[in-house]
Formats: sequence, structure tokens, C-alpha cells
Amino acid sequence: MTEPAMETVDSFGMTAERQFADVWSRTVLSVRERRLLLLGLLVGQGLHDMTEVQLDAALRAGDMSEAELREVVVFLTHYAGWSRGTKLNGQVEELIEQVRRGRSDRGDHSG
Repeated sequence: MTEPAMETVDSFGMTAERQFADVWSRTVLSVRERRLLLLGLLVGQGLHDMTEVQLDAALRAGDMSEAELREVVVFLTHYAGWSRGTKLNGQVEELIEQVRRGRSDRGDHSG
């Protein structure tokens, strides 16, 4: 008789996911305010991959407009440095172009 296979449980992943969900669902700060704080932190630390994820979420969820994302670039460039600001600018412009292309492909011309 063979023993049943043990299922691997990612308890750390489950715990981390729950903690993030709890932090993001608190009500004192808005999601937009949290996203702005997080973007500043990520850009300041040069965490470009995570920055890209948050930019995408901010624009697609409607937390921030194209103009607001561009203003974030101007602001953070002065505090995080020109190199990081240049990278951020490229990420924002590429994201805006992707979203616009997706809208035009679907025939959605709002925004």
C-alpha cells in the first residue's frame, strides 16, 4: 500500500497575500493614496518591475489618469533622480500607449 502524495502548502504565500489584502483594505487612506506612496517607494528604490505592475494597476483601475501618472514622473524625477525618472517616464509612456492601443483594438474610444 502506498501513502497518498503530500500536497505542498505555500503557507508563507497565503499569509503574505492575506496581509497585503488587509493592508490594502484599510479605510484611513484611499487606494489611490496607497498607490502613490507605493510608487514613490518603488521608484526611489529602483524596483522597476514592481513599479510597472503598480503603474498598470493605477491606470487600468482608474486610480490615476494619464495626466496624473505623467505628473508623478515629473515629481519623482526631482526626488528619485534623473536616471530613475527617465526609466519611470519610459514605463508610463509605454503603458499609456499599450492601454490606448488596447482601447482602439476594441473600438473603445473613451478616455
